[in-house]
Amino acid sequence: MSIESLRISFKDRFQANYIQDLEMGLQNLLLHKLRSLLTMLGMIFGVAAVIAMLSIGAGARQQAMAFIEQLGVRNLIVEAKESVSWDDLQKVRKTSKGLTLQDYRVISASAINAVESTPRKRFTPSKILPKPSGDLPVVYGVNPNYQKIANLRVVSGRFFNDDEAQRAVPIAVLGESAKTAIFGQDESVGRYIKVNDQWLHVIGVAGPQLSAGGAIEGVPSQDLNNLIYVPLNTAMFRLEDNRSEMKDEIDGIYLQLKNATESPNTAEIVRGVLNLSHHGAPDFSIMVPAELLAQQKKTQQVFNLVMVAIASISLLVGGIGIMNIMLANILERMREIGVRRALGARRKDIVRQFLVEAVLISFLGGMLGIVMGLSMSKVIALLAGWSTITSITSILLAFVFSVSVGLIFGLYPAMKAAKLDPVEAIRYE
Repeated sequence: MSIESLRISFKDRFQANYIQDLEMGLQNLLLHKLRSLLTMLGMIFGVAAVIAMLSIGAGARQQAMAFIEQLGVRNLIVEAKESVSWDDLQKVRKTSKGLTLQDYRVISASAINAVESTPRKRFTPSKILPKPSGDLPVVYGVNPNYQKIANLRVVSGRFFNDDEAQRAVPIAVLGESAKTAIFGQDESVGRYIKVNDQWLHVIGVAGPQLSAGGAIEGVPSQDLNNLIYVPLNTAMFRLEDNRSEMKDEIDGIYLQLKNATESPNTAEIVRGVLNLSHHGAPDFSIMVPAELLAQQKKTQQVFNLVMVAIASISLLVGGIGIMNIMLANILERMREIGVRRALGARRKDIVRQFLVEAVLISFLGGMLGIVMGLSMSKVIALLAGWSTITSITSILLAFVFSVSVGLIFGLYPAMKAAKLDPVEAIRYE
């Protein structure tokens, strides 16, 4: 007999043995349907939990990453801190005037790595006409280069230019939500809105933007679509009352740097300038999107590890259930094992038979768990309004882990069954 024929013969015997064991395993599972299903529950819930948790985590990560990237990884943002009470504000004002245009000019001169910069004057108007449905839009007074710094996309009309900003022309660009709240589905470009006591000519509408919603530490919660953009001078001289000494002259400064690696050093320079001019008063904060991005990635990695560890407990419990059932099967099938051994079955044949059954339980449980996990992630996304992303990696990870658990926890019962004495097994009642 040739080597090729021996190889084919061995392959045929190998396939026949496993097909026979699969058939026997399926028959045994179908013979005890309820017990088999209860045994699979640990695998089903474990796999479903892994897939659902990783899907939710991936969705949250993508949303957070997209928002931080929208802020601009090359940007640096200074925010004025709002005092929680009038007494606190009075104490702060004894040492600091708050953020001012002078602060902006000094920072612009000191931050040599900045290629673009703009101050910001933000306030909520007392009234707007036509009256918007829902919350009043917030007014952003900025320079024209804010469009470039914030990567703001204008979908209708245009943004204001340097000449209009210098002359404090009463014009406005509406955010997506602000436009819908004021004009609904009607065309807004070319129409007028009244902010406080000033009529503004609408010259453009900005495209949709992502909002943090308070989900990212260090980022204030605000609807970035419910905004009205106006030139800084228009906001300061036509719309907002700046006569009170208690108010910050401006409440934000945006810097765009040459590259993101310069963010930490530039942030320290800005912090030093403001600490000096504000006499150490903690009335400002500095947001570095590049650092937020790195921190968010680390946090997400920890979150994924914790979620997988928690979900894996269910898989381990399922593995223990498989071992328990397989040990019970040995006692029920002692005579069957004895007869097979007496008819010439080797120990490895008995081991293979019980291992195939254990893996079959975990395989079917894993398949049902995948279906349940995908369904759970969709339901959670629908009910909670979250975005979920189910990756092939998470499915494969959960499935391979479940089959591995079945293999590992089925090994001991299989070896125990193989070590039974054939004569004693046949006599067992």
